[in-house]
Amino acid sequence: MNEILEGLRQAAYLIFSLDRDLMEISLMSLRVTLTAVAAASLIGLPLGCWMAVRRFRYRRFVIATLNALMGLPPVVVGLIVYLMLSRSGPFGVFGLLFTPTSMIIAQVIILTPLVASIAHQAIRELWAEYHDLLISVNTSRNQRIATLLWDGRRALLTASLAGFGRGIGEVGAIMIVGGNIDHATRVLTTAIALETGKGNFSLALALGFILIGLAVLVNLIIHSLSKTEVSGRW
Repeated sequence: MNEILEGLRQAAYLIFSLDRDLMEISLMSLRVTLTAVAAASLIGLPLGCWMAVRRFRYRRFVIATLNALMGLPPVVVGLIVYLMLSRSGPFGVFGLLFTPTSMIIAQVIILTPLVASIAHQAIRELWAEYHDLLISVNTSRNQRIATLLWDGRRALLTASLAGFGRGIGEVGAIMIVGGNIDHATRVLTTAIALETGKGNFSLALALGFILIGLAVLVNLIIHSLSKTEVSGRW
């Protein structure tokens, strides 16, 4: 109990003193995760909508595979990205390993199936409702997808927020491809792992509380800006 209270005290001190290292680590966490979520949403949201609208052979198998990929082990993704970006890998010439870019790539691979699968579930219900109307007005497939994406934007926001929730707490893949380098690739999750390994539990708890606070704050800001909850509606 004392360690939790000390962690809260340290968290408050680090925040209100605007600790330089904390600000740097927190901004790196937000930069990597928000960029990865944006990229995963640009890929996953249209993909999920396309699968809801499009009928093709082996469609159920593709959907089942996508759902299975939601449980991709992050350390395996990190290992694959590491091998691809290492000097002996096909993309080693770009020198991306142990950079924020490599961390973003790993997170995009992890988050895209999650975002696409949730988007597919949401759009499938809308498609069942709008199917006859959109067909009757002779819309193209792209027009149908654009309409469903717009009308289902609040449900799709949930998919992106789910991706953010998973991304901000990711440590396995980030540790492998980022290396947890101070002032370069260190984020909150890897900093927590480092401080826990050093036995500095109070600071690890402080960083953990800050991580939770950031996740909640970003979600509240996005919900507020998008007006997800409108007064008088549930």
